[in-house]
Amino acid sequence: MKTIDLPASWKAELAGELEQPYFQRLARFLEEERKAHRVFPAEEDVFAAFRLTPYERVRVLLLGQDPYHDEGQAHGLCFSVRPGVPPPPSLANMYKEALVDVPGFTIPGHGCLTAWASQGVLLLNTVLTVRAHTPNSHKNQGWETFTDAVIRKVNDRPDGVVFVLWGGHAQKKAKLIDARRHTIIKAAHPSPLSARSGFFGSKPYSSINAALRARGAEEIDWRLPEVG
Repeated sequence: MKTIDLPASWKAELAGELEQPYFQRLARFLEEERKAHRVFPAEEDVFAAFRLTPYERVRVLLLGQDPYHDEGQAHGLCFSVRPGVPPPPSLANMYKEALVDVPGFTIPGHGCLTAWASQGVLLLNTVLTVRAHTPNSHKNQGWETFTDAVIRKVNDRPDGVVFVLWGGHAQKKAKLIDARRHTIIKAAHPSPLSARSGFFGSKPYSSINAALRARGAEEIDWRLPEVG
C-alpha cells in the first residue's frame, strides 16, 4: 500500500495500528501481490468504507468476511458491488429479506450500498483485499488484526452502536463487543448455503432500527435509490 487513505477521524483512532510491525508486513505483502497478481478492490478503494462512514458517524457495524473476487465487483464495502454489476447471491438474498422487512423497499437495479454507508452503516469486511478469482487468498496476512482493532475502536464509542453479525465467522467477533453497552444482532449468513437456515425471517433491518430508536438515534433508511 503506497498510501493509507484513511480519513482524519479514523487515522486518529488507528494511528497506532499503522505503525505496528504486522501492518508493515501486510503493506509489503500487498505491494508484492499487486506486482504479481490482480488484487481487488483497487488500491484507492481498500479503505472506502472508512471514507464513507467516518468514526464519529458509525451507528451500525455490519461485518462481512472477504471481498468479492471477480471482475469489477469489490469496491471496499462488504456485500456491496459497483453500479452496473449484478448483485451477487448473498446481496440478492439481503434484498429479498428487505422486501418483507422494510416498508416501501423495492429491489434496485444495482448492488451498490453506499446509501447505507453514508447514513452511518460501516460496511466492514474482516479482510480488506483478495487476489482475483481466489477467495480467502489474503486471509491470515494481517488484515484480521487490523479489523479487530477497528471493531474494538467502535466498541469504545460512548454511544451505543448496533453490531450485525451474520454467520459463524462474524459471530466469533462478539467477544470484542461489550453487549451491555451495545446491541448485537446475530443471524445466519445470507449466502444461498445458509439463508434458509436462519437469515430469511430474521428481520435484521427492522431490528436494527428498533435498537437505534431505543437509544434515541435516527433510524436507517434501508431503501436504496437508483444510481446512474
